[in-house]
Amino acid sequence: MILIADGGSTKCDWILLNESGEIVFKTRTEGLNPAVFEKSLLEKRVRANAELTAHSTTIEAVHFYGAGCGTEKPAAMLKKIFEDFFINADVIVREDMVAAVYAATTEPGIVCILGTGSNSCYYDGDDIHMAVDSLGYILMDEASGNYFGKRLIRDYYYKRMPPEVTGEFEKRFDLSSDSIKENLYKKENPNTYLASFAEFIFTSERNGYFYKIITEGIQEFVETRVLCFPEAQNVPVHFIGSIAHFSEDIIRAAVWPYHLTVGNIVRRPIDGIIDYYRNDVLKKRPNNV
Repeated sequence: MILIADGGSTKCDWILLNESGEIVFKTRTEGLNPAVFEKSLLEKRVRANAELTAHSTTIEAVHFYGAGCGTEKPAAMLKKIFEDFFINADVIVREDMVAAVYAATTEPGIVCILGTGSNSCYYDGDDIHMAVDSLGYILMDEASGNYFGKRLIRDYYYKRMPPEVTGEFEKRFDLSSDSIKENLYKKENPNTYLASFAEFIFTSERNGYFYKIITEGIQEFVETRVLCFPEAQNVPVHFIGSIAHFSEDIIRAAVWPYHLTVGNIVRRPIDGIIDYYRNDVLKKRPNNV
């Protein structure tokens, strides 16, 4: 059996497939970003899941695709955690961009992630090419959850938020300066904390204010993380993640002036990954020949 995971800073989706490609179970843990979380917390989150624990000795392979796994040290730390937990499994840890490509396309294209963080790549049909190294939520992550969270907090404090929106925002969150500063500068996972505010935009009825800030974020993302690829004019641009799903109309409007073609918009990458594994990986494994 092969365990597949798509992990971010906020949550991680897991699916166990048997040799026939049938789903044994689906489950979810809290986020497992090794570039953000300490090893002890990552271990705790994995071990807290009853279904993962129940199958920890029977799983033969673990393929984990996650945020924060694009550099060697964090990926190696997470790999060791999984090897110690899934004691009979071969473990592969790769960055979430790889899973996004698998979920979006098998043909050349630009693939974009809009989740807690954001990223993009060009897939040539065989290999992934990154135009810009991601520097994370403080300096980059345009149009991501933490990007919109920061925007909401700033607009609230600068009194740029419409009064009717302000009232609802105050009901939903603790907006005291002490609480915000403690979560941002003293507690773990400030990127996840910021992203939690973005839900306010996407779970409320859209208004002119929300439309404006989503549009500005998407436009900035397109200009910095899509147009940086010379191939963008010639291949589809795919988008992965909940923010992309809820912003499809704005994405299409944002790319139109640049004559870009929107490809697939996939809310949950794990669903597309299942098809990739059924059609490619499992059929090529020795025990399925």
